[in-house]
Amino acid sequence: MMKVAFLGLGVMGFPMAGHLAVRGGHQVTVYNRTPAKAQAWVEKYGNASAPTPAEAAGDADIVFACVGNDDDLRSVTTGPQGAFSGMKKGAVFVDHTTASAEVARELHEAAGKLGLGFVDAPVSGGQAGAENGALGVMCGGDADVYARVEPVIAHYAKACQLMGPSGAGQLTKMVNQICIAGLVQGLSEGVHFANKAGLDLEKVIGVISKGAAQSWQMENRWKPMQEGKFDFGFAVDWMRKDLGICLDTARANGAQLPVTALVDQFYAEVQAMGGRRWDTCSLVARLEKPRS
Repeated sequence: MMKVAFLGLGVMGFPMAGHLAVRGGHQVTVYNRTPAKAQAWVEKYGNASAPTPAEAAGDADIVFACVGNDDDLRSVTTGPQGAFSGMKKGAVFVDHTTASAEVARELHEAAGKLGLGFVDAPVSGGQAGAENGALGVMCGGDADVYARVEPVIAHYAKACQLMGPSGAGQLTKMVNQICIAGLVQGLSEGVHFANKAGLDLEKVIGVISKGAAQSWQMENRWKPMQEGKFDFGFAVDWMRKDLGICLDTARANGAQLPVTALVDQFYAEVQAMGGRRWDTCSLVARLEKPRS
């Protein structure tokens, strides 16, 4: 059993922290910007909450975080009452936020100066993956530090891999989001086309999902697309945040992402339709809406 802390109890962090307590049997202290969410977690899983990141980090061997963006991450690490000020030397900070590679490198350096370890470890698998303990985790950092945290991350991961030095985890997550953007748009167009052609979509998916077109998105998102039910899953606002990071990084490293840039603009249309919190499969909604 280890003493661990978890900062950020959103749709991902809440169940991930729960797995550390239940599957891992670790002593967990949680922090959330909204205290009521932390209290709800304690009522469900026991253990403890703390009013600040620094107090949650206290005697923790590993501090985990899953927050919104670069600024949120800086706030819970190096900001006033941030975790770095409360962590003991030799402890490790594991960041599951999807953020920029720049902030990962920045915090890796800051942690090192304080005698702390830092691993950037964004995840893939969505809310269902977090709840089922079946996330993919892509990590950046020092090999010896990663080796210490990998067995603990395994409590909510089906795959975990060190991708390279600090920032490599975030860069790998960018590849993940780039690939997903194109897949979801392609599936949206396929669903839209099948409906316009008068085909039985369930039969269509039943056949093509056994061939080269198969993907997780197809298996899990064709039905919500068909039913127009988007009030779940990974929000469009968060996808646009992620794609913005991808596009900013591409401008810096010279990569060309024409499809990603186009899909990002399609998501902007979905936001304008009122779909800021809809799941990313809502791309189909812009195809189905009447055109003037």
